[in-house]
Amino acid sequence: MKGVILDADSLGSEGVDLRPITDLPLSWAVYGNTEPAELVERIAGVDVVLTNKVLIGPADLTPELRYIGVLATGTNVVDISAARASGVVVTNVTGYGTGSVVQHTWAMILALTTRLADYNIAALDGRWANSSTFCLLDYPVSELAGKTLGIIGYGRLGQGVAEIGRAFSMRVDIASLPWRQSGGDTRIPLDRLLREADVVSLHCPLTAKTRHLIGRRELAMMKRSALLINCARGGLVEEQALADALEAGEIAGAGVDVLTEEPPVDGNPLLNPDLPNLIVTPHSAWVAREARQRLVMLAADNLRSYLAGSPANQVL
Repeated sequence: MKGVILDADSLGSEGVDLRPITDLPLSWAVYGNTEPAELVERIAGVDVVLTNKVLIGPADLTPELRYIGVLATGTNVVDISAARASGVVVTNVTGYGTGSVVQHTWAMILALTTRLADYNIAALDGRWANSSTFCLLDYPVSELAGKTLGIIGYGRLGQGVAEIGRAFSMRVDIASLPWRQSGGDTRIPLDRLLREADVVSLHCPLTAKTRHLIGRRELAMMKRSALLINCARGGLVEEQALADALEAGEIAGAGVDVLTEEPPVDGNPLLNPDLPNLIVTPHSAWVAREARQRLVMLAADNLRSYLAGSPANQVL
């Protein structure tokens, strides 16, 4: 059998060992990156394709292709319906980056709540040295204890973020999404969560139903003192609406690790340094070395299970 890894560089070249995958009994071709024009040639005659962000559409499902392993949790890079119709097994990897993403989410929440970047600049630009008192009080800071954390998407990541919120003595609300059945816990309607939460954190997948889940209407519901955090997928948030809400002071701040287009070669309204109390990071919430190596190990386990005739983590 032949296998190909289409975008190994997306896993990072530092400190990540691909041998758990490449030691499996296939004839492997490993590419750092694959451009759309190169895809047809690289998957021709291949049985197994591993991809992180290279798109696999209906036209790419060759007769030989039997397995697509997504090197991520989100599967929006693959046309799942077309793959299913062609008899191609699609798997994804879950749980590999929980610690890294939860850590990054809370780094954003804490930095925004404490106005960390603003106070750092104030310490360096002379304002502190010229202060008439021993400290600066230029930016409002409030404690998280007693505030409400709203979680949208209550899988492993949402649960991990909620656990830290409870450690800060926050009340945790979980959104009930109308197209999903409750997991047995007490959930509240999304609109109510948006009106009541002091921090809203997104942890749901990007699907046709969740695209622009947070738009102008939803941002207008939020408290003017609220924060919005998105370490999930860029398309969950209507980005121009968020930029406008921040500029108008409709919400107090936002932390964004993901954009609709990555990398943002065509620009993005959130890449505006003048927007107040906004942190944007380059899809780096998941990139702890431990998380990336765990991803490789779990992807190898998925493929090994498939080769043994018992696919694991199959996307249905």
